Amino acid sequence: MSVLDDRLAELGLTIPATPAPAGAYVPALVSGSLVFTAGQLPTVGGVLPATGKVGAEVSPELAKEIAANCVLNGLAAAKSVIGSLDRITRVVKVVGFVASDPSFTGQPGVINGASELLGEIFGEAGRHARSAVGVAVLPLDAPVEIEFVFEIA
Repeated sequence: MSVLDDRLAELGLTIPATPAPAGAYVPALVSGSLVFTAGQLPTVGGVLPATGKVGAEVSPELAKEIAANCVLNGLAAAKSVIGSLDRITRVVKVVGFVASDPSFTGQPGVINGASELLGEIFGEAGRHARSAVGVAVLPLDAPVEIEFVFEIA
């Protein structure tokens, strides 16, 4: 087991299989010392735990909770191109999209679900730059989608 696998086990988490692309793209790619992931939905076992707009069909609390699933799927995508997650030295950037009811303005709080988990996993190296954007709709009517940029050794 790797150091990161041990940390994930301490947190009661496991890295899932890499989600299959839903279109003509790859789950992740390496450019220089960076890994860029495609947008990751909060699927668990290939199924969305909730669908709809945050602030309408999906509560902000549930959306924050399932945003953490995007982290595990993003790590799975990264692992598929770098082999070991122990190669990740820093979380550089997180871009979060929240399918939002027009009156909902709490997108940063939803994406905190991912940011907080990255901090728990990576410690100081998990602190990152971030955007949290409200959008009208996401693929499969997902409430959240997140992209990641990781620095690797």
